[in-house]
Amino acid sequence: MNKPAHSFWQIWNMSFGFLGIQFGWGLQMANMSPIYEYLGARPDQIPILWLAAPLTGLIVQPIIGYASDHTWGRLGRRRPYFLAGAILSSLALILMPMSSALWMAAGLLWILDTSINISMEPFRAFVADLLPENQRTRGFAMQSLFIGLGAVLASALPWLLTHVLKVQSAASDVHAIPVTVRFSFYVGAAAFLGAVLWTIVSTSEYPPANTEEARFSKKRTRGAFTNAAEILQGIRNMPETMRQLAPVQLLTWLGLFCMWLYFPVAVAHNIFLAPNQGSMVYTEGIEWAGICFAVYSAVCFVFSFLLPRIAEMVGRRNAHSLCLVCGGAALMSVLNVHDKYMLLIAMVGVGIAWASILSLPYAVLAGSLLPEKTGLYMGIFNFFIVIPEIIASLFFGWVMNHLFNNNRIAAVAAGGLFLLAAAALMQRVTDRPRENADQAKSDSPLAEPRAR
Repeated sequence: MNKPAHSFWQIWNMSFGFLGIQFGWGLQMANMSPIYEYLGARPDQIPILWLAAPLTGLIVQPIIGYASDHTWGRLGRRRPYFLAGAILSSLALILMPMSSALWMAAGLLWILDTSINISMEPFRAFVADLLPENQRTRGFAMQSLFIGLGAVLASALPWLLTHVLKVQSAASDVHAIPVTVRFSFYVGAAAFLGAVLWTIVSTSEYPPANTEEARFSKKRTRGAFTNAAEILQGIRNMPETMRQLAPVQLLTWLGLFCMWLYFPVAVAHNIFLAPNQGSMVYTEGIEWAGICFAVYSAVCFVFSFLLPRIAEMVGRRNAHSLCLVCGGAALMSVLNVHDKYMLLIAMVGVGIAWASILSLPYAVLAGSLLPEKTGLYMGIFNFFIVIPEIIASLFFGWVMNHLFNNNRIAAVAAGGLFLLAAAALMQRVTDRPRENADQAKSDSPLAEPRAR
């Protein structure tokens, strides 16, 4: 179908739910490793404690993407998944800071990560469903804008509670989660659900044509094994552009995962020189790391306005490579940083990369996908996010023990090397506009007969 152009505020509304989704991600990334340390984890134990979440994502993402492609009801195609994921995520956020043992925190992270993915994966397809090709870069950039804003608020919240609202953040003992972290997760639960509800209420989806309704009915009656076979077939027959983007995504997210695993605790131990997890200095270091995350997210927010124009000027492929170079150089620079304010400068480069990571690969990918399989392939595409997380979870503990001598700041710098390698591989990617991709799609073994 010919999709009409959307106004700024329509794109705003359809993307607003990402503000809440990023509240969940932001709280998770800035606080889970410190929570594990509060509960007694060693640096080399932290990666394996993150393992359950990406393993679940590897299974859940393509299933949710496939299911949303073949769903239609009163809430539409994608919105039922937004709502279910938001409710489950909000419950997990409320329970997370109540954890009293490592196994409990790891289990709740498993639930939280799964629930966020239930909301997030259909959101990527949602934009591709509603926007014409010439507005997709703008649409994914708007998602980056809300991701940046949500992460700013989520990452800075513990610091704001301590220094603005004067909440006493010190824990009563070395293994207690501070009050400011608890309150931040409760606020995040409300923000997640509220923002997703805004998009559900404010944005409608295009109803399926009669032929699509018949296809939905047929898919629902085919059985789990047949549907699983179609998912596997989709993996085998990935579009060329998606295959080229795969190693870029693998290295990018391996680098990001190194940062998220160790940056907060590295700031507390290596920059603030905290003696243990129960000290006030450790809490101050974790809160400052949250401010650093807020800075890179704020840069992401601002840079998202500029990114579509830059992509038009130099091409999406070159723009993404340049942004990844900025992020890689910034993470490597932390090896030579000894002042907390210098960390904020490094975060500018990370924010530039983050804005691009959240938008340009998806904009490039969307132009190579069959419309009726967008949800499936957006889910499969996220394999290349969770696989590096699984690799880091399984093997980075050994690296920390045997190569880095549990030096947390070295792990962050290693993340920068991965981003630089991803920037180089991005130059191999074919960015195929929609009008040049139609013939390739019609020749695809996944192409289905369509009514004219």
